[in-house]
Amino acid sequence: MRRLPREMLVRVTVLITLLVVSACASAPEVVSSDPVVAHGHELVATYCGSCHAISRTDSSRRRGAPAFRTLSERYPVSDLGEGLAEGLVVGHSDMPEIEFPAPDVEAVIAYLESIQKH
Repeated sequence: MRRLPREMLVRVTVLITLLVVSACASAPEVVSSDPVVAHGHELVATYCGSCHAISRTDSSRRRGAPAFRTLSERYPVSDLGEGLAEGLVVGHSDMPEIEFPAPDVEAVIAYLESIQKH
């Protein structure tokens, strides 16, 4: 496994800390009694909530970042599974590439499907 340079490790640690603090500062939302969906919400709040709207009612913090509740208007949410497992690559450099293990992919997809507008 490749080791990150110390400066990069510090930056990643600061970013993760800011994401967690940001997620905790938000009003708590009752997500689901399903532990898989609840875990998916935790992951999305941690890794995505600093830019994207991640619930049924919030607004994206970054202009142009799509609200997750509308993803199914563009494509089936389940199609994101492979990208989440292998690392999503997008057209802008601000979005980090994150690879989720299979159980986390399942949780994120379950959560995203639970919040879609129909």
